[in-house]
Amino acid sequence: MTESTSHTTPHTTPQTPAPQAAHPDPDLRVERIGTRRYVGTSARGARVEIGSADVEGVFTPGELLKIALGACTAMASDFTISRRLGDDYAATVRVSGDADRENERYPLLEETYELDLSGLDPAMAERLVGMIRRSVDKACTVGRTLTAGTEIALGFETGGGAA
Repeated sequence: MTESTSHTTPHTTPQTPAPQAAHPDPDLRVERIGTRRYVGTSARGARVEIGSADVEGVFTPGELLKIALGACTAMASDFTISRRLGDDYAATVRVSGDADRENERYPLLEETYELDLSGLDPAMAERLVGMIRRSVDKACTVGRTLTAGTEIALGFETGGGAA
């Protein structure tokens, strides 16, 4: 039996159909491996351990959300930066934000892009920062999704029993 429920964030418009992805999502799974401990895997062989903050050696789901945002920001701007600084540039994106435990959400996520632009003249550095912002605004799917909100459909496969 499959049952489905929907959660809609305040910024979504459920009547507008979502654009179809060019490629189907890879097979992503999250499986329980112990008390409050899970492993996420992809069809490409990637693996990440997930658990609560009191479990050693795992990421919390909130930490993974922040990592996904930071990685998306970095990747969306990679080409723009490498064209100006070369392929061997160093960069770090730090993402922080405290959870609002009463509402179980992150009201603010703050990203800090650490990038050495000291080799550029100030005007070019400022232009590059603007180009980076535009690249991220245009191509960071994770950031765009968080900003716009999304609809989440939760289904259940219960092995034939009633759910």
